[in-house]
Amino acid sequence: MAAAMAWLRGRAWGPARRCCRSCYGGGVPLTRPLPGAPQPVFAAPGGRERFETRVTALENGLRVASQNKFGQFCTLGLLVSSGSRHEARHLSGIAHFLEKLAFSSSAQFASKDEILLALEKHGGICDCQASRDTIMYAVSADAKGLDTVVSLLADVVLQPRFSDEEMEMTRMAIRFELEDLNMRPDPEPLLTEMIHAAAYRENTVGLNRFCPVENTDKITRDVLHSYLRNYYTPDRMVLAGVGIEHEQLVECARKYLLGVEPVWGSAKTQDVDRSVAQYTGGIVKVEKDMSDVSLGPTPIPELTHIMIGLESCSFLEEDFIPFAVLNMMMGGGGSFSAGGPGKGMFTRLYLNVLNRHHWMYNATSYHHSYEDTGLLCIHASADPKQVREMVEIITREFILMAGALGEVELERAKTQLKSMLMMNLESRPVIFEDVGRQVLATNTRKLPHELCALIGAVKPADIKRVVTKMLRNKPAVAALGDLTDLPSYEHIQAALSSKDGRLPRLYRLFR
Repeated sequence: MAAAMAWLRGRAWGPARRCCRSCYGGGVPLTRPLPGAPQPVFAAPGGRERFETRVTALENGLRVASQNKFGQFCTLGLLVSSGSRHEARHLSGIAHFLEKLAFSSSAQFASKDEILLALEKHGGICDCQASRDTIMYAVSADAKGLDTVVSLLADVVLQPRFSDEEMEMTRMAIRFELEDLNMRPDPEPLLTEMIHAAAYRENTVGLNRFCPVENTDKITRDVLHSYLRNYYTPDRMVLAGVGIEHEQLVECARKYLLGVEPVWGSAKTQDVDRSVAQYTGGIVKVEKDMSDVSLGPTPIPELTHIMIGLESCSFLEEDFIPFAVLNMMMGGGGSFSAGGPGKGMFTRLYLNVLNRHHWMYNATSYHHSYEDTGLLCIHASADPKQVREMVEIITREFILMAGALGEVELERAKTQLKSMLMMNLESRPVIFEDVGRQVLATNTRKLPHELCALIGAVKPADIKRVVTKMLRNKPAVAALGDLTDLPSYEHIQAALSSKDGRLPRLYRLFR
C-alpha cells in the first residue's frame, strides 16, 4: 500500500527535485525589486479622500451624510432635531412617546412584526432613541438592502399610523418604565433629570425627558400630529449612513424622502421653539427612603446621592475640548474601571476621594453638552450621616480644578481621551451617531484626527481658564435620599465661592 501511494505521488507531482535560488526570482536578492513586477501603490499617510464625511443637501432642505467603512453591513438612519427641549408649548413627554411608538405600524406595514420580518431578510435590526435635543431612528443591515431600508425608514418616520392599540401599549410601557426608574438601585438616570431641572429651571434642556404619569392619557394621535407638523420637517432632518456609497444613499433619499406628503399634512409650521438655554442654577431635592432599594443576599447599603454641577459650554465652542479633557482628568464616565492602572486609578476622583475616604461609595464626573450650553457635574454617594462631609469633599474638588496642574496628569488625561475616542469610533453604530449629530448641528463633521490634534493642543492654562470661568456661575444641586444633614444651597454656593471649597462652619449652642 505504501509503495502504491508513493507511486501515485510521483505520477501526480513528477519526480522530486531539489529547489535552488534560481527557482525563486532568478537569483535576485531580497533587497531589490523583482524585474517586471508592477509598482506597489501605498496609501498616503495624509490621504483623507476615502475618510471624509460627504454631505449633500436636497432641494427640500434634508441633508444626506455618508461615511466610508469597509464591510458587508451598513448602519443608516434618520436624525431629527427634536426632543424634550422643544416641548415648552406642547404636552411634556411627547418625545418619550414617539421613542416608544417608533417602528410600529405605518402606511406600508400593518404591524411591527412586518417591519421586523422585512429587516430580517437583510439581517437587519432597528432602534429608536430620543434625547433632549435629537430623535434618532437607526437600522443596521446588509448593504445590499439599502433601497428597502431607506424606504422603510421614510415610511416609519413620515407615515406612522399610531393605532389605538399601539397608543395604549405605549402608555402601559411608559408607566412601567417610570415605576422601574424609581425602584432601580442605580439612581443616575433620575439624578441626571434632577440636575438638569435645577440648572435650567423650566426651560429647554431643563424640561423633563420622561413623560409624566399624568400626561400619559392626555397624549393622543392629534397631539402627536400637532407636534410632528412643527418639528418633523425636512430642514430639521439628516439621513446618515456608514458603510455605503454616497451616490446610492442620495439616490434613495431622492426616491423616498423628496416630495413625500407626511401623514400629518404639510401645513406651514407655526409654533417652532427656538429658545436658547438659560442657565439658572438652583437645587432640586427628593426625600426618599433608600433602605429597601436593593434587597437580596448582598444588598447595597442605604445611601444618599448628591450631584453638583456648574455650567460649562456648548459643543460648538472652542472651550468644549478643554472641558472634555478636564472631565477625563476628574474621572469622567466612571472614577474607576476594571481596565487597571492608567484607565481610572489615576483620575482625581479616585486618588483624592475614593482612595482617601473609604466611606465614599461612588464618585463620578459627567459632562453634558448641547448646541447652546453644557453642564459639568460630579455625582457622589455615601451614608446619610456623612452627607455634609461628602458635599464638602466635592466642593473642594471643584476649587482644586483651578489649582496647579501637573504635566504628567494632563498628558495622561489627553491620551486617555484620545484612546477612548478612537476605540469608540471603531464601532459602526457609534460612527453613524457621530456623523448624524455633527451634520445635524454644523452641516459638517470634524474627523477623528482633527479632534485628536485639538486634544493634543490643550495646555494647563486652558484648563485653568475654563475652570475659573465655570466657578463664577451659581451651582446646580440634585439630592436624593435621606437629606437630614444636607447643607443649605446657600452654604454650598458659599463653599464654591471660597478659596478652599470648605462649607461655612456651624455653631450650635446645644449638641
